[in-house]
Formats: sequence, C-alpha cells, structure tokens
Amino acid sequence: MAVAGVTKVTMPQLGESVTEGQISHWLKQPGDKVDKYEPLVEVITDKVNAEVPAPVAGVLAEINVQEGETVSVGTLICSIAGEGAAGGEPAAEPVPASEVPAASPAPAAPAAVAPAPAAPADVMPAMEPGTGDGDGRANRASPAVRRLADEHNLDLAQVRGTGIGGRVTKKDVEQFIAAGGRAAPAAAPTPAAATPAPAAATPAAPPAAAPAARPLAGDELVPLTPMRKAIAEHMVRSRQTSPHAWCATEVDMTEVVKLRSAERERFRQREGVDLSFVPFVIKAAVEALKDNPDLNATWTAEGVLRRKAINIGVAVGLDAGLIVPVIRDADMLSLAGLAHRLDDLATRARAGQLKLDDVEGGTFTVNNPGTFGTVISAPIINQPQAGMMTMEAIVKRPVVLPGDLIGIRSMMFVGLSFDHRVTDGLQAARFIGDVKKWLEAVGPGTSIY
Repeated sequence: MAVAGVTKVTMPQLGESVTEGQISHWLKQPGDKVDKYEPLVEVITDKVNAEVPAPVAGVLAEINVQEGETVSVGTLICSIAGEGAAGGEPAAEPVPASEVPAASPAPAAPAAVAPAPAAPADVMPAMEPGTGDGDGRANRASPAVRRLADEHNLDLAQVRGTGIGGRVTKKDVEQFIAAGGRAAPAAAPTPAAATPAPAAATPAAPPAAAPAARPLAGDELVPLTPMRKAIAEHMVRSRQTSPHAWCATEVDMTEVVKLRSAERERFRQREGVDLSFVPFVIKAAVEALKDNPDLNATWTAEGVLRRKAINIGVAVGLDAGLIVPVIRDADMLSLAGLAHRLDDLATRARAGQLKLDDVEGGTFTVNNPGTFGTVISAPIINQPQAGMMTMEAIVKRPVVLPGDLIGIRSMMFVGLSFDHRVTDGLQAARFIGDVKKWLEAVGPGTSIY
C-alpha cells in the first residue's frame, strides 16, 4: 500500500560489525514506481553483497548517494514519495537489517562496480547549512577525508577539490600529499581578548607529521576495495583493543598422516569431498575448548563472557583478501561432518556465494597458513573472540624418540594468539597442550564418523 508523504531510506547495518557500505548499483531511478520490499539498490560491505528493499510502496523521489560512494550506517541514501504526496517529511523509517536478504561476499563484487566519475567513493552528500565544524570543511569533504587531512596536519583549504561542487575527495588529498604539499601548522585557539604571550613564552612548534610515501617511477597504486579497507580497520582495531600474547607447541602428526592416507580415497568415493588435515585440527581445538572455556569467550566490561556454543571460524584465503566463514556447533560434528562443512563453506566463499549468516557468530578461529608452507606464525585475533589458532605445514624430519632413538616423523607447529585480558599464559599453554594431546592420540581406531 502506498504511503502518503516522504519516507527516508538509510544505509542499513548489514551485519553485527559492519559500519559502512558502498553503493554498487541503483536498481531504480528517480520517478520509478516501487513496491514495498522490492529491491532498490545493491550494496557492498566487507562481509557480503546485499539488495536493500523498499520499506514502503511509492515513487523513488530522490537518490542521495551515487554509485561508487561509501557511506556510514544510518546515512540517508534515498527518499520514496507516496502517491499524492504533498512534500511532507515524516520521521525517517530506516530499513531493518533483518529485512535485508544476504547475498554473496564482497570480494567477488568490486569487478562489477563501476563508480560514476562525478561521484567519487569518498564524497558525502552535502550537509545542511549550520552543521559544519566551524571552519567550513564539513561542506567540502566527508568525515573520512577530514580525518585523513587531520592525520597529516593538512589545511583542506589548500587542496583543490575535484568532487561535486568543488568538494575535496580522498584522492585529492592523497595526490596533494604525494605531490609534496606542505602541511599547514596546527593553529592553537586564542581567546578574543587574550594578551599576546611574550616571545620567550611561546611554545615550540609541534613536530612535523611523518612524510607520506612518495610514488616513484613504475609504482602502481592499487585502489582499496571495501574488503581491504575493512580488513585494515579490523586488524588495527584488534591490536589496539586486545593485548595480544602468543604461544606455540610442536605436534607429532605421524599417526594423523597415516590415518588420513589410509582413509582418504575411500572417504572421497563415499562422501564426495576430500578428507584434509583441517578437520582433525578443528576437532582437537573443539575438544580443548570444552576444557578451557575462557578461550571460547569474549571480554566485556562486566566480565569474561563464556560462550555456550562452539562456533569455529575458518579462515579462507581469496585473491581479494581473507574471509572467515563459521562452522556452527562444531562440537556436535564428527570428522566427516567437519569435512563436509569445510568443503561447503570454502567452495561458496571462493564462488562469492556466502550469506551473512555464514560469516557471523564465530567464537574461536582456526587458520591454516601451513597450506602455503609456513612453519610458524602469530595471527591477529578476530575480534571480539579471545583467541585464534594456527596449524602450520606438516614437515618430515628426524626426531629423538623414547630410548634416545632417532626416527623420521611428520611434525607440525600449532600457534595460539590470545587476548591477555581474558586469560593468561597458563590456560593458553594448557589449551594448546590439550590440542597436542588429542592429535597425538589419533590412531587406527579413531572414528571418522
């Protein structure tokens, strides 16, 4: 049913940790009739791509954010006028996140995005008069551009804007810095009637900002995708939020290698998926989490929140970056069940077919850099989790065995990064010790099912 008046549509929050989205493609244009829940626009986030539906029926009156622009959650993106609207403007009616169907992850989308030349991704819609920050910059640049300028102690008045209405874009600032633009000295606020300070009392000038990297001949600037920007922000925030600590142990994987070799072909023929080493390591981590619940937890101001569910995030490497789909209730799955879930999530991740529910709710993460040959690594924790464990390359080498015998064994390092607010080295060492104990107890009688 059409709604009289004008309904504002804002950028919805497409996920628990999503703070912004990029307009990929408008499916409707001003003047087009829209039905309630009919898709209006395609949006890209660091986690998924999604279609934002119309909250009401009517006519698309105005588009406020152009294709290619990235805006924060809650930003007005368009307005819908009801039939017979007289231009009234009722309270904004944002699209509930629960009504937004989740689609594929962001990595597959940038190639399909064609930002409009007149609307750079970092240009925000014009602000209302009187909402600036006192120096006129709010009407010339987005908050992200102002932050970049502040980081380099730049006066945006010196930067020539190429955006709509002469607005300064992020690219303008980066080019200004690369061209050797000098930072304007920070001005200290002075009371109107203040008496000038004596020369001897004048404070020393603040230190100059660190020089920006200067491009050299042959260099290539690779534009940041929404996924790359989100990863960068998440990694910096994780380091600033959690005091990271790290420990590792070495695991004799010889019996796991033997069992996998004996069962692999039969398992593939029966199940249609490969039996890799990852299900064994996840299974060991799950069993260890049961006895070390503070690793399956998160820090809060009120206390350590121990999670009841054991939902294991598994890092999947893509050309565009890293994504971490989640195996829910991993403690309820056998090795065969874990193998099936891994194959499904990894296949859909690489095909760009993950849904929002596939990448949220993780309580602990397992990463497998060893598949690329690493022998030891220290990952950054996936917030708000308390830990991330790595499984490294399995390497054959001589090992001293009981009785001082020398044998060729298949060895693997297991590393654990943990939030030192949540737990201490003692429990972290116990955890990876339990992982080691489970893996080294695998034998011919270990059930795949």
